[in-house]
Amino acid sequence: MKMLLSTSSSSSTVPLIVSFFIIIIILCSTEALVKLQDNESIPAVIVFGDSIVDPGNNNNLVTVAKCNYPPYGRDFTGEIPTGRFSNGKIPSDFIGHTVEELGIKKLLPAYLDPNLQPTDLLTGVSFASGASGYDPLTSKSASAYSLSDQLEMFKEYRGKLKGLVGEERTSTIISKSIIFVVQGSNDITNTYFVLRKWQNDFASYADFLVTSASSFLKELYTLGARRVAVFSAPPLGCLPSQRSMAGGVHRECIENYNEAAKLFNVKLSSQLNFLNNKFPLAKFVYVDIYNPLLDIIQNPQKSGFEVVNKGCCGTGLIEVSVLCNRYNPLTCDDAKKYVFWDSYHLTERAYKILIREIIQRYVDGFF
Repeated sequence: MKMLLSTSSSSSTVPLIVSFFIIIIILCSTEALVKLQDNESIPAVIVFGDSIVDPGNNNNLVTVAKCNYPPYGRDFTGEIPTGRFSNGKIPSDFIGHTVEELGIKKLLPAYLDPNLQPTDLLTGVSFASGASGYDPLTSKSASAYSLSDQLEMFKEYRGKLKGLVGEERTSTIISKSIIFVVQGSNDITNTYFVLRKWQNDFASYADFLVTSASSFLKELYTLGARRVAVFSAPPLGCLPSQRSMAGGVHRECIENYNEAAKLFNVKLSSQLNFLNNKFPLAKFVYVDIYNPLLDIIQNPQKSGFEVVNKGCCGTGLIEVSVLCNRYNPLTCDDAKKYVFWDSYHLTERAYKILIREIIQRYVDGFF
């Protein structure tokens, strides 16, 4: 620096200006573009969960629960199969541009994306892993990253943030960010009804899931989280895959699967109320996706959908992950007409409609 100052004043000004603007860019990129009530802002979106919000963390795992190949990503920018379980964007993307609605960033990257840049950390990432759940057996049986694994990634992420912006700013980012937790579906469909049904009645299993969820949320609180949105289970009996397996000849929605999801949701909502009373400085917000999605399925014409009982990929009856591939000639031409992309996951258009409604309904609950 002394050498720069000993030359002309103009030559010394340039690096100082560049350094100043680099600092400004880093600091400003941690602030949301959309100001909320009382001059509040949301600096980042952080996501834990399963395939609904996994943007590619499973890509390098030895697991069938990944989709970094066509036709996944068919309608994504550049037609790139990034590992998102849809034809395009997924909820974690829409949450924060909501990542579009909140104006934070256009896409929420996978924490394990090899192209992730340090500045990406400032506005949030997703730790989600397809096929994971609250039940450790759910993740283990699918070779996915468990919630414990995702929590370890979060701790590592927090350390990297500290290296970028210091301890005080890191604490602010974590406490003011909205953290989304999207789990439970795989536990109910893949673990309970396939593996654990013979061991427990569902009410007992739902209690186990809620206890696991509560322990995870308490750990997040200990690590500085203060704004946490927890998604309910969806109407699982209306997923195309479940209709095909247990919906009879006419592939109707399976009522006992939906009843299981509703019972879990009641218990989860009650536990979140308990946590809000125990930790008054935090906001644990229950996010109902069961009813909005069921409304789309039962009244598709309101949103312009034509097909609700099967996915776009292949026959749409059972295809998901490896069964949904480029060699299947039956994949539909226009996914916009479909609620479901494969037999388990929604299309980009359906996700966008759902997330917009959710943000409008729940965002004020964090302040």
